[in-house]
This record gives sequence, structure tokens and C-alpha cells, in this order.
Amino acid sequence: MKRFRVPRLRVLLSRPRPSRRQSVSRSFLRLSVGAVRLALAIVVSVLTGCGDDSNSTGPSIPFGTPYDLVIPEGFPAPEIPEDNALSVEGVELGRRLFFDPILSIDSTRSCASCHRPQFAFSDQARFSRGVDGRTARNSMTLANAAWMPALFWDGRAASLEDQALQPVVDADEMGETWANVEAKLSRHPRYPTLFEAAFGPGKITADRTVKAIAQFERTLISANSRFDRYAAGTDTLTAQELLGVELFFNEIGDCFHCHGTVLLTDNQFHNNGLQATISDSGLASVTGSVYDAGKFRSPTLRNIEHTAPYMHDGRFQTLSEAIDHYDGGLQSSPTLDPLLVGRETRLTGEQKDAIIAFLLTLSDPDFLIRP
Repeated sequence: MKRFRVPRLRVLLSRPRPSRRQSVSRSFLRLSVGAVRLALAIVVSVLTGCGDDSNSTGPSIPFGTPYDLVIPEGFPAPEIPEDNALSVEGVELGRRLFFDPILSIDSTRSCASCHRPQFAFSDQARFSRGVDGRTARNSMTLANAAWMPALFWDGRAASLEDQALQPVVDADEMGETWANVEAKLSRHPRYPTLFEAAFGPGKITADRTVKAIAQFERTLISANSRFDRYAAGTDTLTAQELLGVELFFNEIGDCFHCHGTVLLTDNQFHNNGLQATISDSGLASVTGSVYDAGKFRSPTLRNIEHTAPYMHDGRFQTLSEAIDHYDGGLQSSPTLDPLLVGRETRLTGEQKDAIIAFLLTLSDPDFLIRP
């Protein structure tokens, strides 16, 4: 059988979406542990005798054991804030906080309640549930969150730290105050020791709490699917799956414009034709621009098999429903993505099945069981 040549992908995280297939580099990147350790050694003497830095607004000095974040082949180095370098202790603290319902007002909901590991850190409920009933949207996967330049479906958070701040005080999610969270964590038998190990002496603050959660979330890397191994030449795909790859990356299926990078998302915002009359303004609620009405961030398609239901409002339960939407089910509105304007039914049943077969190769079992 003739081997289908995988389209070369190029990562474009912040530029306008590409108009053609993109290429994946083969470089294997790592954070330089040696450089971080050297910098840490230089500043240890400066830290000695320093007072409480919990209210500092400038770049923090790395504390704890540097965390060796291994970047998958073809991925760019993620942008990590200068004031929140990863440490072994910080990541571990963040993991505990992520799974601990202590952050909610009644200790019933944690971050993991809506971002469950077995579903690639997403939620199977159409509308994720908080302490006071359901929320307004489905929870997006956190796979490869380190490469997300804007968080939430509407992009209202500019960083993982900012994102972690918001659910705690949202009445429909955790319904708590940060003052209460800080007090609860300070009274806890273990958290004061864990915070000091991660950040050094000082009070437990909202700032330190969200920094720890963000550190953990930056380690949620998924890049070992069958398709990744096929692209690397270490695995094979069936004839049906190869047809799906071809359709995905050509103008017939035309999925690659929004999902054609190594991350399987362009991290941009689009109106994908869900409604003729827009009821959720999406990005426009952040920018205030009528031209952004109904636009939502493109989610990654990695582990898509496990992240149903689909779309910001979880309206589609299956991949078949989602594909049918793009192939004849689009609703026209003033901000509809130009690439979708006038699009009509163009796929056969066989072709749709092939695209789904390809999408299933994007599942990463190691990612689902690692936490």
C-alpha cells in the first residue's frame, strides 16, 4: 500500500490562521535545567534574610527544585511567566489544589470536578455543574494548556494564572471568596508546609495558589497518539484512517484551517455557524466588538474521542453530529467565518467515516491515565 505523506505542520500560535498545510519541525526541546539551577544558586544568598514576598508584584526569584518540563518533538517552547517558573514542589502543590474541593464554598467542587483526567481534563456534562447548579458552557479540555494564549471559550483570561482565579469566586462554579480560601488553606494541617516548600516563607495568598495550579496545568502535555507516532514513522495507519488524514488536510474536508497545527488548534476565535441568531456573544463579551459576536476559541482535537459533548454549549454528543454540522448544517449570521460562508454538503458517508477514523487516532492513552 502506498504510504500517505503526512502534511507537514507548522505551529502558528498567535498569527492569523494559515491558508495551507503547515509543517512540523523535528527538533526536540527541553528547558535547560542546568541554567535554572545556576540562576537559583546565584540568588540564594540574596534570598537569605529577605522578608515576606507574598505581596510582591515583580518577577519572583525561582524557589524549590527546578521542574524539567520535556517539550514534545515539533512543539515550540511554551511561554512561561517570569514570575512563575516551574518547580517540582510547585507542580505537586498545584496538583493537590487542582483535585481538592477545599477551594469551593461547600467543599464539594474542585477544578477536577469539571476537568476530569479520564476525559482528557474536560467534562462529559453538556453544561458543567458548579456549587449552585449548572454553568452556561461545557468545560474545554486542558490538554496542552501551556500553549493556550487565551483561556475560556471566550478568551477572557490571558494566562493560566488568570484563569485559575476566576472559577473560585464565580457564583455558578465554586462560589467562594479568595479571603476564605486563603484562611482555609492556612489552617490546613499540610498546606502551609507545602506552600513554603514551593514558594518560600510567606503567607498563603490567592496569587501563590493560582500560580501553583497553573504550574501543574502546564505539565498536562499530550503528544503520544497513534497519529503522532505515524508522523514520526514509528506506527502505521489503516487505509480508512489515511483517507481521513487526506480529507482533513485538503480543501474537501477543510478541517486544517482551524485545526491544522501540531496542537490541532489554531488558538483563534471563530463563528462556526451554530446559530443564525446569536444568543451567546462569546468573544464579543470580552472585546465589546459587534464583529466578534458568536466567536469562540477553536479547541484542540487531541483526545477528541474522550471530550464529548462538543462545541461551547455541548450541543453535539457525537463526532458524527459535529461533522454533519460543518457539512450542510451551518447557520448563517453576520460574523460567520468567511471560510464557512456558502459551504454546502460535500462529503459522502464513506468520507465522513474516514475523517472520524482519523480523529480517533488523536487519542493519547498515556495522557488519560498519567495523573
